[in-house]
Amino acid sequence: MKNELIQWQTLSDRDQQAALARPAIAESGLLSQQVENILTNVRNNGDKALFDLTEKFDGVKLSTLKVNQEQISKAKAALSEKRFNAIKTAYGQIKRFHQAQVAEDITVETTPGVRCTLKTEAIESVGLYIPAGSAPLPSTVLMLGVPSQLAKCSRTVLVCPPDINGNLADEVLVAADLCEIDEIYTVGGAQGCAAMAFGTETIKAVNKIFGPGNKYVTEAKKQLSQQVNGFAIDMPAGPSEVLVIADKYANANYVAADLLSQAEHGPDSQVILLSDSVSLIEKVQNALLEQVAILSRKEIAIEALTQSRLILTQDLNQAVEVSNIYGPEHLIVQTENASELLKNLRNAGSIFVGAYTPESAGDYASGTNHVLPTYGYSKVISSLSLADFSRRFTVQEISKSGLQNIAECITELTDAEGLDGHKRAVTIRLEESRLEESSLEGR
Repeated sequence: MKNELIQWQTLSDRDQQAALARPAIAESGLLSQQVENILTNVRNNGDKALFDLTEKFDGVKLSTLKVNQEQISKAKAALSEKRFNAIKTAYGQIKRFHQAQVAEDITVETTPGVRCTLKTEAIESVGLYIPAGSAPLPSTVLMLGVPSQLAKCSRTVLVCPPDINGNLADEVLVAADLCEIDEIYTVGGAQGCAAMAFGTETIKAVNKIFGPGNKYVTEAKKQLSQQVNGFAIDMPAGPSEVLVIADKYANANYVAADLLSQAEHGPDSQVILLSDSVSLIEKVQNALLEQVAILSRKEIAIEALTQSRLILTQDLNQAVEVSNIYGPEHLIVQTENASELLKNLRNAGSIFVGAYTPESAGDYASGTNHVLPTYGYSKVISSLSLADFSRRFTVQEISKSGLQNIAECITELTDAEGLDGHKRAVTIRLEESRLEESSLEGR
């Protein structure tokens, strides 16, 4: 476990870059070729490829791909009341926050007779990828299913790898049912993404895919976004990460727990602590050693901690600067006046302010979305929201007088750009309009 203190002030520019470097994403030629072969197989062989690849990768021979209503009803009956209520509470929290994001159409008369409108419409069909590696992820179903439901997408398709018995977790099915998702398929991996992009006999193609996954899923989404016309993905994906800014007043046990909550995601996760207090960093070092030992996924967390960074900054302002350079997926602020730092914190997927705001709350039940940009993309890409399930387009309606009002502006600019056809599309209307007016006057 690597937890040496790094003094930011003593580092050269190159060493500072190295200190904030992410773990390398495995994008070998072999991975790319493997995924390409899977995509080609699904494109050429449809459902047969899905059955064959599920048997190969998930170890289960399926007789059907689609989950039926009876399976959903059994999942509801099997779930404890406590577990069901937890899922329902999280659903309500997420729905309340995303409901407030519903966009209204905007209409502006930019000049008399010229009306411009910005309209928002749901993407017609979306696909939700739900991982199912070491544990079911009903929280991801909710994070993707709720905005799809609120956006009123015509079709929402959910795919998830089956367990050894060919089933999906009860929690996943119950969460999907709350989100009114009625197309659920027991297929995962790169082949699940390919099915949603290309379409098969059973699974009709969608316009956009959402959701996290392993390196094969990530590579598949990347390749598919370049292969299929009119098809999109939610955002680039990378290993999970958290950065904590803490001062001498922070609770070291809380900080360590927050760092480990991300370290346990996977061996390539990265956790960073920025602090202006040597004492706090030393306490966190000790707390990490104590707490990691009791985690059920301690081997994963310990490996992830080899990529950890414990950085001493000159002051909190410098910590903010370093955080903005890094642009973390999750940013936790545990300082005496945590909200004061917000005005200067720009680059983060989601920010958690104060001692009682663990990142876990955002993962499950505070209401914000946990699908966030990683690998520094928070500098240019937003956290997932209702807007991602919609498309915006403009409408303009111009009266005769309105066109006359802006005609000179248009023709002058078309002359500047040498586009006679554009100019003629305006002048022909004005000329015929004048002829019509002259004809009426002569009667």
